[in-house]
Amino acid sequence: MASVSTSKNGTRAVLVICLDGRRRRIRLGRVTKDVALEVKRHVEHLLAHRRHGLPLPGSTAEWVNGVTGRLCQRLAVCGLSSAAASAPTLGAWLNRYIEGRGDVAGRTKINYGQARGDLLKYFGADKPLDAIGPGDAEDFGVWLRTERGLSEGTARRHVKRCKQFLTAAVKRKVVAENPFAGIKCGTFSEDRFHFVPPEAAWAVLDALPSAAWRLAFALARWGGLRVPSEVTALTWKDVSWERERFTVRSVKTAGYDGKGSRIVPIFPELAGPFREAFEAAEPGAVYCCPQYPANTAGQHYRKVILRALTQAGVEPWEKLFVNLRATRASELAERFPAHVAAKWLGHSPEIARRHYLMVTEDHFQKAAQKAAQQGREIPANACNGHRGEAVAGVCTDLHNTKHPQGDSNPCPRDENPIS
Repeated sequence: MASVSTSKNGTRAVLVICLDGRRRRIRLGRVTKDVALEVKRHVEHLLAHRRHGLPLPGSTAEWVNGVTGRLCQRLAVCGLSSAAASAPTLGAWLNRYIEGRGDVAGRTKINYGQARGDLLKYFGADKPLDAIGPGDAEDFGVWLRTERGLSEGTARRHVKRCKQFLTAAVKRKVVAENPFAGIKCGTFSEDRFHFVPPEAAWAVLDALPSAAWRLAFALARWGGLRVPSEVTALTWKDVSWERERFTVRSVKTAGYDGKGSRIVPIFPELAGPFREAFEAAEPGAVYCCPQYPANTAGQHYRKVILRALTQAGVEPWEKLFVNLRATRASELAERFPAHVAAKWLGHSPEIARRHYLMVTEDHFQKAAQKAAQQGREIPANACNGHRGEAVAGVCTDLHNTKHPQGDSNPCPRDENPIS
């Protein structure tokens, strides 16, 4: 433990029992009581770290590494100035964590590598892990959006992975706190949803260069497969023509028990592209769709699909492949029970609700048609002040005044109608 003492001349000091058992005074000079208490707090953290191996809070690590002059010398006498040296550097920890994640798919490791590169570019590989404070983490997020020029969604995903790196460090007691813990890391925003209508999808399909490419796009739009991992992994052996279904191998979910593959129907929209691609395939062909190295397949697929969009005169949409999958998820949720649709797409109903399902134009049209069928259209003689509220000639406003069909008496609120 440590305590603060104040002398008659107004100077303050922190009294501490050092590691060797001796009682020493860390003189601070003429400082306010709040400053002295803050130094006392850091000193106590340093003592706990050295005596009991407790993780050092990031704020204390940052403070002790920035101390200079006589205060640094006094901390050294107490054996505390190098207390933070045992924490690993940022570069060493990131290498240790990423290399130890043999359970994640190749694309995830690529994403980890991108977040790692940004962290090292901003902080430097030699930055002590516990010297990164919450303010530093917030500044890093601003840097991603400004200097790196990342979009809001991409920046948040990077920060989310950085938070994951530091959470693992906290769990392993390498650091006491996660500086990214208080930073918001949002998910796929609803304003970036885009429903891809069938007519637009067929136009893009016709503009693609080969049968294999048409099948790849159809699998993304009407099969809901993830691009590129699930599309590129599909083989002709996975297709059961007799049972009208095919097996999807999922690298993304392979680490979960029983989630490495799923059975998907050959929907009517897929039957033609499947048959065309099979007939056009070379003898002995293994894979159904174009193959590229795992780390570049997404770039190739995106380039070809964007070119087809331009040729078809279709405006490109955000989240090119995610929205194809989200479109199919929304369609299937309308036609089948939630657990069935989710099973075919390889996620849970909760994930579908949070990340894929959309309100479409068709929902509005169906709602309007249903209202019309139930006789709830607005009568032609409804009062001006209640259009949109009147049903079958009855004003449903708070005054509940009835207007029989053909009544020529105006509603009191129509005397001064708003034009």
